[in-house]
Amino acid sequence: MQRTILDHVEPVAEGTVSLVLRAAEGPLAPWEPGAHVDLALPNWLTRQYSLCGDPADRERYRVAVRYDPLSRGGSEYVHLFLRTGRTLEVSLPRNNFPLLPAPEYLFLAGGIGITPLVPMLAEAVEAGASARLVYVGRSAATMPFAADLQATYGDRVRVHTTDDDGRPDFAALAAGLGPRALVYCCGPTSMLDAAEAAFPSSRLHIERFRPVAKEFGPDEPFDVRCVRSGRTVPVAAGESMLDALTHAGYPIPSGCREGVCGGCEIAVVGGEPEHRDDIGAPPGRMYCCVSRASSSTLDVDL
Repeated sequence: MQRTILDHVEPVAEGTVSLVLRAAEGPLAPWEPGAHVDLALPNWLTRQYSLCGDPADRERYRVAVRYDPLSRGGSEYVHLFLRTGRTLEVSLPRNNFPLLPAPEYLFLAGGIGITPLVPMLAEAVEAGASARLVYVGRSAATMPFAADLQATYGDRVRVHTTDDDGRPDFAALAAGLGPRALVYCCGPTSMLDAAEAAFPSSRLHIERFRPVAKEFGPDEPFDVRCVRSGRTVPVAAGESMLDALTHAGYPIPSGCREGVCGGCEIAVVGGEPEHRDDIGAPPGRMYCCVSRASSSTLDVDL
């Protein structure tokens, strides 16, 4: 974790504030567009936010937080109680949504989904790529950074308000893409579903706020063998592997507990994991908040 100081809080749209976190000691860890961090809040909650500042600035991170009326305590605390000058712990950046090289990009943002795309658009333009952003929201007043993006990038940015314009025509956008273009999309589930229907999967990269509903078989009990410590931890049916290991004294970092952030990654050295995450664990790794074992025993590097 990194120690930061909340430098300032700024409203950037109706219901959304920007937080600028200043390094408390030494430079902050480097990051690339698409990265997010875990922010440990003073009310003992940890939440994940995409970095939307300048990757070249090693003294400050910027995130944006939309107030969720169904908040589980994270956005509510940020909007109602968090004050400048507070010291906050921030994780090292993780990137499950990297920007791959391409000569052409189409960026599609819905609401607060603009945050990871702000630095992506900047990098694509700086690299000389053909880059466009279609930014969708209910109204201009609810869309963070919309005016700044239009002022900076002009015709590259199209702000599409559903109150006035309805929903954008993704099929028409797909038809106008060049053969080597990549599409990056972040927003609500309905938008991501529409993008998946319109664009080839080989060219589409998406980041979700919530996991996709999936059907798995019944949870079976299994044992986790911690090979470095020589202990075996049983995981009961209906119990997460993360909870079982935590209760056994293995303090594994975690964030979303939904398989979308990658915070609880551990190394698997034996057995067959059943991957239930939404981001795709690297070979030999798994996210133990949601994933389980297909085998009766799973060996992990703990």
